[in-house]
Amino acid sequence: MQIPRRLKRSRFDLQELSGSMGDFGTLLPLAIGFMAVNNMHPAGFLVVFGLTNIATGLIYGIPLPLQPMKVIAATAIAQAWAPSLISATALSMGLFWLLMGALPGVERLVQKTPDGVIRGIQLALGLNLAWSGLRMATDNSWWLGLLTVSIIWTLNRNQRAMPTALVVILLGVVTMVWQGTLPELELTWTARPTLSLPVLSLAWEGFWRAGIGQIPLTLANAVVACLALIKDFFPESDISERHLMFNMGAMNVVSSVFGGFPMCHGAGGLASQYYFGARTGGANIMEGTIELVLGLFLAGTLLQFFRAFPVAIVGGMMVVVGVELGKLTHGVARRSWLVTVGTVLPSLFLNMGVGFVCGLAVHIVSENLHRFKPASH
Repeated sequence: MQIPRRLKRSRFDLQELSGSMGDFGTLLPLAIGFMAVNNMHPAGFLVVFGLTNIATGLIYGIPLPLQPMKVIAATAIAQAWAPSLISATALSMGLFWLLMGALPGVERLVQKTPDGVIRGIQLALGLNLAWSGLRMATDNSWWLGLLTVSIIWTLNRNQRAMPTALVVILLGVVTMVWQGTLPELELTWTARPTLSLPVLSLAWEGFWRAGIGQIPLTLANAVVACLALIKDFFPESDISERHLMFNMGAMNVVSSVFGGFPMCHGAGGLASQYYFGARTGGANIMEGTIELVLGLFLAGTLLQFFRAFPVAIVGGMMVVVGVELGKLTHGVARRSWLVTVGTVLPSLFLNMGVGFVCGLAVHIVSENLHRFKPASH
């Protein structure tokens, strides 16, 4: 695979740092679940995640966020998978996306995805984020969630003046101090992740139990919708569908041998990081460096910190990002709205993979009806 040229020189300022923490609201719940339920060690989780973030920032030069694969993560947490099954599933998903990236004509296939389907996936993701964030905020300290939303929208009117995400995270720390829930930090060296080859039978088991359901969601959100946002935000980008597939394949294969977890890119994470200030690969590099430091020196108290962080603040961040992501559908052509609705509804009530397939079906039917519509006299 030919590595694409860097788009611009990476920056390392407060805006990039703020942007790197923009998808905190979507990452935090899954990270806590992996560590609290599945007994994944925070050191291994964060070191693998950090190294992958640094590599992604260096290679692509834009904020290309990483997220746990949501279908696999939700299944693994709900069924309390062992860490060995999670890392083996990363191997099977990595091999699948390497194979997809090597298929001839895969870019033309993905590029034929109708715009109404792409925007429908983005709208469904935005609605899901906003609704989940609203529930998180209202089920806890609703006033804190409302304060978070107000701070974000106020500061982002003049984003250069203040790194918004850092202010919100500082609000969380101050709240923990006020509530007396801030854990004591113990700075100790943590053993690095050890090399461990995943068991092939577990790789197949994880692929069958959750990986198959993850594939259409990853294709829709991490490839099609993510690339659409890259073109919206970085029109000079030379990143292609094949690049994203190869990148997800490689990083999952490497993650699997270090006891990591299945990862992908995502439109929601990109929208979050861009909204909070990220514009270059420096956001990934700084985020990855922070994760390395936390994993190597603060893993012992990190889980307690995550558990104590106010859920209402996380919810407030998710609400804002969900609304902003939903706004991106305003340019959908009138003829595409039926396809968009046909994508959104199944995505909301079932999952985004089903929504992706339904949207394609609606597009095919509507195109055929339009083609054979009798001419008016």
